[in-house]
Amino acid sequence: MRTMSVGFRNAAARAFPGTVLAGAATAVALAVSALLPGLGALTVAVLCGLVVGNVFRLSAGLRLGLARVLRVALRLGVVLLGLRLAAGELLSLGAGTLVAVLLVVLVTFFGTVLLAGALGTSGGLGMLVATGFAVCGASAIAAMESVVDREDEDVATAVAMVTLYGTAAMVALPLVGDALGLSAPALGRIAGGSVHEVGQVVAAASPAGSAAVAVAVTVKLARVVLLAPLVTAVGLVRRSRSGAQGATKPPLIPLFVLGFLFAVLVRSCGVLPEPVLDGARQLTTVLLTGALFALGTSVRLSELIRTGPRALLLGLGSTALVTITTVAAMAALT
Repeated sequence: MRTMSVGFRNAAARAFPGTVLAGAATAVALAVSALLPGLGALTVAVLCGLVVGNVFRLSAGLRLGLARVLRVALRLGVVLLGLRLAAGELLSLGAGTLVAVLLVVLVTFFGTVLLAGALGTSGGLGMLVATGFAVCGASAIAAMESVVDREDEDVATAVAMVTLYGTAAMVALPLVGDALGLSAPALGRIAGGSVHEVGQVVAAASPAGSAAVAVAVTVKLARVVLLAPLVTAVGLVRRSRSGAQGATKPPLIPLFVLGFLFAVLVRSCGVLPEPVLDGARQLTTVLLTGALFALGTSVRLSELIRTGPRALLLGLGSTALVTITTVAAMAALT
């Protein structure tokens, strides 16, 4: 027991410099995001990580700490994401809207995976873009990356695509909605069903008023709740294929996914006061920001640039798919 304790302290000491670096970068990313609300903290963190990892020569100690931050903070952040979801709020949308959300997620996910294959991008990039665009942007990418075969460059590219096309949708959707004379609830449903990040959804719906924002966020959270079954399903498929090929099997259900589901259950019971939930939301952002900075430091820009044109086409096609599917499904079912 004493030997294990000493080993743990030594590992923590070796990881400390990288943890401090990730903490400082997180503070910078949050500050920049506060000054430029259209630029999410997760995106700023990845960009900072890319700069640090490619401009500076990081020591082995720093890389060890950053790897630990990535592993621990990422999973804790996804678990806490579940505290944003309450079953009662989702049920208030009505059966038609919930079915529409399910169709949007499924069509976008599988359609994007097929498009990635047609464009010749890596399978890992296709899965990550499909998850991020279908569900909830960078948070979904962070959850899915642990159960698919991917390179670090695939994760960074997928997050970049979410930022680029989510920001474009955030700007364009209010203009289109105003031109078409959409009602506040209609615009809210389309924003919640098609825009990628939660912050981008809020910004897209805000010009139509608080009623549109309320609907948009609730629809968006209905997409988020599908993250756990989607990650679990992909993990099960990988597990079955690994068994057939004689390789080491991945976990049946990642522990952090079970934690996410437990957090959803706790939130739905209504036992946590609003200050606790607000603190959890802020902590979620901090954890995921630190994790994505750590991820960014491990990415080589030369590899990232090489996949650029095809990744741009993949993001454009996936954005068109999620938008068209959302408009059609909401019009038919709500």
